[in-house]
Amino acid sequence: LLRMLVQNRIAEFHTELEPLPTKALENPCIKHAVELEQSLMEGAYNHVLSARQAVPHESYVYFMDLLAKRVVRDKIAGCSEKGYDYLSISNAKQMLMFSSDEEPQQYISEEHPERDVRNGRVFFQKAMESQPCKETPAMPAMNKTLGYAKEFERTV
Repeated sequence: LLRMLVQNRIAEFHTELEPLPTKALENPCIKHAVELEQSLMEGAYNHVLSARQAVPHESYVYFMDLLAKRVVRDKIAGCSEKGYDYLSISNAKQMLMFSSDEEPQQYISEEHPERDVRNGRVFFQKAMESQPCKETPAMPAMNKTLGYAKEFERTV
């Protein structure tokens, strides 16, 4: 289950949970994974990061590190990109929970090379504005639907 969370395969995570009996959900290992998924969906990333200290089994530590490095940082970085045109390296360091100023720069160059780092700031490329939907004229659509209904009525 944790592997699916790390890979951001949320639908498959839920598919694996569905057939489990209620009693199995009380298992500390499964319960921990379910609580992590809920925290991720709520955006409670601090809870996800603090859950590393209370893993039910030592093998979880590896996945918790991956969850913190990949999923949580990527989600925070994605939200930052939507909310800001740019961030200072020190703010990025704090938001992404790095310990040095070099770490955010390394993270950006490895994980998000499309972002521009210059003058101590991270500049985001704004997502292309979505094209407005072409409106379907209501009257022709209704006439066509009524035509289909009349044809159907004749055949029946």
